[in-house]
Amino acid sequence: MCAFLIAPDAAKAESSPANPFEGYWLSQGHDGVFKIGTCGDTVCGHLVGLQYEGTDVPRDKKGNSECNLLMLTDFRASSDEGGRWNGKILDPDTGSVYQAQIWSPRKDVLKLRGYIGLPLFGETQTWTRYQGTIGPVCKMPH
Repeated sequence: MCAFLIAPDAAKAESSPANPFEGYWLSQGHDGVFKIGTCGDTVCGHLVGLQYEGTDVPRDKKGNSECNLLMLTDFRASSDEGGRWNGKILDPDTGSVYQAQIWSPRKDVLKLRGYIGLPLFGETQTWTRYQGTIGPVCKMPH
C-alpha cells in the first residue's frame, strides 16, 4: 500500500524538470538575497535579504515593503536554450516587468539576464549561492 501512495509523486517528479536554482542567492551587487523555489509548475524568487540603514525597510514604487517581494516569476525550462529558463523579473524601483533568463554555468553560480524584446538587448548579472544569515525584516548583516 505504501508503494502505491509514493508512486504518483515519483511519476510527477519525473515528468517535470528539476529546479536547479532552488535556494538562496546573493545578487551581483551583494545588496540583496533572493530565495528561489517552485511556485506551482514554475520557478519564482522572492527578495528576502536587503542592505539598508536604520529600521525602515526599503519600499517599491507603489510604497509596499520590498521584504519578501516576489520579483522573479513564471520561469520555465526552455527546450532550445541550453539549460536556460525563461520568465520575468520585476524592477521594484520603476514597477516595470522585464523578460528574463536564468541559467547555471557551474555549481553555486547563477546567471540572470533581464531584457526587452530579445536577450541580445539585455544585461547579465552573476549571482552566487548565499550561505549567510538574514536578520529580522529581511535585513542583511554588513
